[in-house]
Amino acid sequence: MNRLIDSVKKAFKSLLNSVPVLVGVILLVSLVSSIIPKSLYTSLFTGNIILDPFIGAIIGSILAGNPITSYILGGEFLLQGISMLAITSFLVSWVTVGLVQMPAESMLLGKKFAVTRNITAFFFAIIVAVLTVIGVNLL
Repeated sequence: MNRLIDSVKKAFKSLLNSVPVLVGVILLVSLVSSIIPKSLYTSLFTGNIILDPFIGAIIGSILAGNPITSYILGGEFLLQGISMLAITSFLVSWVTVGLVQMPAESMLLGKKFAVTRNITAFFFAIIVAVLTVIGVNLL
């Protein structure tokens, strides 16, 4: 029973120590999301079917967002004429890859895990985008 109590105390202490970093990451994500105008995104995509998913994944990886606002952003991108492949790649990486959150993730889960997870998520964002667009076009 003492080991359980000690473990809970250590976990709670670790959580308290990570709160400042987590709050800083949340504030930074909010700041970046509000500073960068949506029109900037549209100027970055070329219309190239090969290049756009990579551009989308890179931009989405640098910026971070939440799934709720991705529906609105995706709709705005469609209205601007951006391809579904680029939008899907951007949104998947925007939600799953997070270079902005990397310091907090590294601190909480380890640097090797954070780097591996982000690199894997980056490439899977592109793969998911391609498979999603192919799947939707087949229906």
